Amino acid sequence: MPGVAGIVVRGKELLLVQRGREPAKGKWGIPGGVVEVGETLEDALRREVREETGCDCSIVKHLATFDSIRRDDDGRVHWHYILFEYLCRWESGEPRASDDASEARWVPFDDLASVDIMESTRRFVEKTAREEKLL
Repeated sequence: MPGVAGIVVRGKELLLVQRGREPAKGKWGIPGGVVEVGETLEDALRREVREETGCDCSIVKHLATFDSIRRDDDGRVHWHYILFEYLCRWESGEPRASDDASEARWVPFDDLASVDIMESTRRFVEKTAREEKLL
């Protein structure tokens, strides 16, 4: 199923959400979620950012597409997301947790190491920050 996620930037800060549900409950990550039927990828991302953080953003560009597959102990597929990752610019609003995020906040890019974030997300954010000259 298609999903979207956004690296939402405000100056030298990154918008992060703390996951309130599995998978990775309690870990920090970038906002995103599942694309609903009849929704474009970009509309889905703007909706997810607003639902999870209370912030509005504009889409700057598509960064990457990943497969995320979770299997059970017997190797059967539990879920399979095709994730479309975007770079976004903050437009308005202040972070507040809602929907399936237990917390939302701005984190300076140079303070990312202090946040309990999934390692794959950290690497992707750091790579994007370098390539897009966000640091």
